[in-house]
Amino acid sequence: MVEPLFFQPDLVATKEVVITGDEAKHAVSVRRMRIGEAIAVTNGKGLKLRGKVIALDKASLTLEVFETIQETQPELQYVLVQALAKGDRDELAIQAATELGVAAILPWQATRSVSIWEGKKKETGRARWQQIVLEAAKQSLRSFVPSVGDVVTTAELASVLPTFDLVLVLDPTGEKKLRDLKYPVGGKVAIVVGPEGGISPEELQKFAGAEIINLGSNVLRTSTAGPAVLAALTLS
Repeated sequence: MVEPLFFQPDLVATKEVVITGDEAKHAVSVRRMRIGEAIAVTNGKGLKLRGKVIALDKASLTLEVFETIQETQPELQYVLVQALAKGDRDELAIQAATELGVAAILPWQATRSVSIWEGKKKETGRARWQQIVLEAAKQSLRSFVPSVGDVVTTAELASVLPTFDLVLVLDPTGEKKLRDLKYPVGGKVAIVVGPEGGISPEELQKFAGAEIINLGSNVLRTSTAGPAVLAALTLS
């Protein structure tokens, strides 16, 4: 049986770990963890400690560590640039992307985005996405929690994309397929996904140097496109 994974950002490698706060409450009250059960905890930066519960109460849980694992990030990392979308479609996208191994997520306020992050919503929106990503990382037992950046405008995104080793912009007007490209061995690949109404022609012109990728005759929703590409690139 695979043990559940909990998150503690200040975690260090020790023989015993005390989990407190919301994570402890979740372990005790929701997961109903019991003394002797296997459990794991991570700092979200590659360190994972595996062990068993040796003590607990309503506010804390103590883990006796029997294995320390320090994982490293893959040489080739994928970053999802996800346009804000109405409803929960953008949230579904980042959740699935996390499960599929994305390294980071960048929210994008695209021209055709129905959802708008302004004022305080910029921080509350980013914080909500970070929490969704954290929960998805724990569910998929990842020792690395993807970071969620500040929301960017199209102009800001256009200035950031040249820093990537490869940029894939998903759009039905593209003439290339994923199989047509040569991928770097290491570095970072950006996967750019537009909102429900798609990426505007003006935006496409600003993404100079990017590969415009057509995913086929079926047009995927904004909640599906990014995860579909990640699955094709990481699970093959």
